[in-house]
Amino acid sequence: MAAVDLNTHPGHLARRLQQAHHLLWTTMVSEEITSPQFAVLNTLAAEPGLDQRTVGERVGLDRSTIAEVISRLIRRGFLDKDRDPRDGRRFLLRLTDDGLRAHRRLTVRTARMNRIFLAPLSTEEQTLFLDLIRRVADAADELRAPADHLVTPS
Repeated sequence: MAAVDLNTHPGHLARRLQQAHHLLWTTMVSEEITSPQFAVLNTLAAEPGLDQRTVGERVGLDRSTIAEVISRLIRRGFLDKDRDPRDGRRFLLRLTDDGLRAHRRLTVRTARMNRIFLAPLSTEEQTLFLDLIRRVADAADELRAPADHLVTPS
């Protein structure tokens, strides 16, 4: 059987993009705060008082991963959690002052990193690229749950 061209495999290309993103993130944004942790900070900067499950849904992290990310951010002093007065089983999350400062600092750095990451593309291509990968990512979210439309390989 002949070798396949991996440049036609979206998973291979996504892995390469992720590697490049990780390298840029750690050199330009932060070695201490990860991209998923920034996503949580950013979500709570936009919508303070969300519960953990909702934050996980907003940033596309599963239950165990979001629990660990939030736990780390609380330990680092970036998040506080308060019991929901309407539902004692839930905790509502908000950024601390340190979390707000970290978010502001990282927002500037991520903007600079994104400019470099997307520099090979024109402005129009960047818009199209982001739209296309967002559509694929949104569709992939539906694949997390078992579905009848999935075909098993033969």
